[in-house]
Amino acid sequence: MDMSKKSEKNQAKVNREVKELTLLWEVSKALSRSMDLREVVGPVLNALSEQMGMTRGALTLVNRTSGEIYIEAAHGLSENQRRRGRYQIGEGVVGKVVETGQPVIVPHISEEPLFLDRTGARKNLKTEDISFICVPIKIGHEVIGTLSTDRLFDDSTSLKEDVRLLSIIASMVAQAVRLRQETQEEREKLIQENLRLQSELKERFRPANIIGKSKGMREVYELVAQVSRSNATVMIRGESGTGKELVANAIHYNSLRANKSLIKVNCAALPETVLESELFGHEKGAFTGATYERKGRFELAHGGTIFLDEVGDLPPMVQIRLLRVLQEREFERVGAATTTKVDVRVIAATNRNLEELVAEGKFREDLYYRLDVFPIYVPPLRERKTDILLLADFFVERYAKVNNKRIHRICTHAIDMLMSYHWPGNVRELENCIERAVLVSNEGVIYGYHLPPTLQSSTYTGTIPYGTLQGELDNLERDLIMDALKTSRGNMSQAAKILGTSERIMGLRIQKHDIDTKRYRT
Repeated sequence: MDMSKKSEKNQAKVNREVKELTLLWEVSKALSRSMDLREVVGPVLNALSEQMGMTRGALTLVNRTSGEIYIEAAHGLSENQRRRGRYQIGEGVVGKVVETGQPVIVPHISEEPLFLDRTGARKNLKTEDISFICVPIKIGHEVIGTLSTDRLFDDSTSLKEDVRLLSIIASMVAQAVRLRQETQEEREKLIQENLRLQSELKERFRPANIIGKSKGMREVYELVAQVSRSNATVMIRGESGTGKELVANAIHYNSLRANKSLIKVNCAALPETVLESELFGHEKGAFTGATYERKGRFELAHGGTIFLDEVGDLPPMVQIRLLRVLQEREFERVGAATTTKVDVRVIAATNRNLEELVAEGKFREDLYYRLDVFPIYVPPLRERKTDILLLADFFVERYAKVNNKRIHRICTHAIDMLMSYHWPGNVRELENCIERAVLVSNEGVIYGYHLPPTLQSSTYTGTIPYGTLQGELDNLERDLIMDALKTSRGNMSQAAKILGTSERIMGLRIQKHDIDTKRYRT
């Protein structure tokens, strides 16, 4: 009898060793195929179930940023149960294993207060019959996750042997776990960076950040607020350089499509054959040079917004195809036989008179009415004089920072020149003028002679071009007096002290240069 029991015991030991070797072989085979944890963990947990009689198993990862422990993969758990299995370090059995780096054996989970069963998988089971084993997954001394199993309690089973085997498997998959952990962390960083950039874009292009407080710009802001949350097609009208693209940005980044792409196309910059391919894409071999299949801008903008700048310059054939996209929300790539459907919001812009083009037969009337659903007119800079100083100060600050310069202010005479000019190039021309002035100024102040020659012309500034030494000295004296009066808010006595002269001489100089001190008083 004793020999029989000994033989049975030896046979059981042999059977267990065979199962262990089979299990380790399955794990090593999975690891030899790939180090991607998503491909490895499924076969590993299945092998644990088959060879060890595991009823449930889980592999957790530690989020090193938040300290949260979550289930990366599981056997015997539903998707909802897996999502519920989250712990902090030191919390529950899993949290203790991560905190201490030591394995834990729970013979009966019903008797262990640390066992939390966050997943709810054992809710309707006899917990006194379930044993739980959890071992750490380590790289060096750092715990990066855990491997845990459930099994039915059995007096004949050595749970310590299970711990030994699980620890071996944990060390085998540790490198794959680390790679997965790093991948997850990198993914979270990219998501956070994407959200930050989206937030930055929204902040940058929200209407409140478009410079201007004039009546015309306030009307633009109101229209942007009204149309942004809809899917209506918008037509932005205005002269070149007024900021039509900035308005299009504001509409998109305050719309329900803000998290999708904003694709921009300049319709005047490309010839007809290239423009058609750019907008709608082409199939391989559709024309000479089409060596590969290419998506067009409308496909790239699917779910988002497409901005068609200079839409008044569209060729007739492209106008026909664009009309179909606006009507049916579908098109064919160049050389394709199949139809592609898209969900795109269209924002168009032009500096041309479309009504005249329609009358001349150069722009389709039906396309005009399809595009002109919600028109927004951006006024030229000459009609919003009150915005000139706001824009000038904004550009001074921007380009002073870019060029590492300290520019404190714009002198009064230069302000008069800016206000007197008619700005045919609008905001774009003003920006270029200020950038140039910042570059050539070395005094910390932008004076009139820092501005381009077009602004210094007597036609625009009302100044007399002396062209002599005395004339230049008089100009400089006039600038200094006006700056002092501006600082003293029109007080001649204080202005004289600022310039280190007497009030009498100050009065004579003011009279000489015909300066009105009332304009500087608050």
